Amino acid sequence: MRNLDSLREHVYPIIDPIVDWLVKKRVHPNLITTSGFLVTVIAGVLYGVDHVRTAGALVLLGGVHDILDGRVARVSGLQSKFGAFYDSVLDRISEVVIYIGLISLYNQYEMSLLNIGMIYMIALAMAGSLMISYTRAKAETLGLECSVGLMQRAERIVLLGFGSLIFGLSGDGLVISVIIVIFAVLTNVTAIRRILWVYKEAAGVPLDE
Repeated sequence: MRNLDSLREHVYPIIDPIVDWLVKKRVHPNLITTSGFLVTVIAGVLYGVDHVRTAGALVLLGGVHDILDGRVARVSGLQSKFGAFYDSVLDRISEVVIYIGLISLYNQYEMSLLNIGMIYMIALAMAGSLMISYTRAKAETLGLECSVGLMQRAERIVLLGFGSLIFGLSGDGLVISVIIVIFAVLTNVTAIRRILWVYKEAAGVPLDE
C-alpha cells in the first residue's frame, strides 16, 4: 500500500479544493464511487471500439474518482463499512470491464498468432489483478495486512491510463501490448508473493488465533 499512499499524498493538495466543494455540496461518497465506476465502464467500452486515447483519459478520470470518494468520506465523516465494501466491489467489476474492452480491441483485428497471444495475456492480467485484490482481502479476514508486491490498482491505473492517452495505438499498438504483458507478469508475481508472505506469517497458526 505504500505506493498507493504515496500517490495519494501527492494528489491530495491538488484535489483538496474539489473535496471541500463536494463536502460543502453534501455529495455522498457513494455517489462519487458510482460515478467513477460509470466513467471506467465507458472507458472499457471505448477500448472495445478502438478509441484508445479517450479510454485512457477516462481510466485516469476514474482513478481520480477513486481517490475522491475516500477523501470525501473521511473529511465529511461519512466513512462506513458498506462504503468500503461498495467501493471495492465496483473497483473489481470496473477492472473486468476494462480487460474485456481490451480483449474486444484485439479481437477486432486479424486473428494472427500475436493477437491471439495478446488476448491470452489480457486474460492472464485480469486474473492476476483480481488475485492481487483477493489475496489481500482474504489475508485481512485472517487478521493480516498483506500489501507486498507491485502492480497494485493505483499503479495499473497510472500505467494503462497514461500509456493509452499518450501513445494510443501508435506503433501498431506496441506500447499498449507491452503494458498488458507487464500487467500479466507482475500482477501474478505479486499474487504469488502475497501467498508466500501469508505462508511465512501464518503457517502453523491456528485459525482461532
